[in-house]
Amino acid sequence: VSFDFDSTLSRPVIQKYAQELINKGIEIWICTSRPSDEKALELWKSSGYNEDIFLVAAELKIPRERIIFTNYNNKVDFLRDKDFIWHLDDDVIELSFFRGEKTTGISCYATTTWKEKCEKLLNSAKKE
Repeated sequence: VSFDFDSTLSRPVIQKYAQELINKGIEIWICTSRPSDEKALELWKSSGYNEDIFLVAAELKIPRERIIFTNYNNKVDFLRDKDFIWHLDDDVIELSFFRGEKTTGISCYATTTWKEKCEKLLNSAKKE
């Protein structure tokens, strides 16, 4: 499964859910629109741009190889045709690009049902 970072996995309640999934043996990825550190250095001469992501990833024991920086491109383009069950995000425009895709986009913006939707898809995937 995949989590956006800003306003998604940056939130403690969602970090707690991610930890629950990790404890169940589910592979967690972070897919963010942010630029990679290398791209941020190139664009703005700014180093350490993604330290907050790396800190949360380290705390959850998500390897850096499982962090996707899209450099402001659509996330669906990076997740398409891969075995992701869902992608949790707060950006409804970004999520609209997931319609009709193998990976289901789930919104955590202004809703309390995101976790139930995630669980329902995980349970469906287990049955297959």
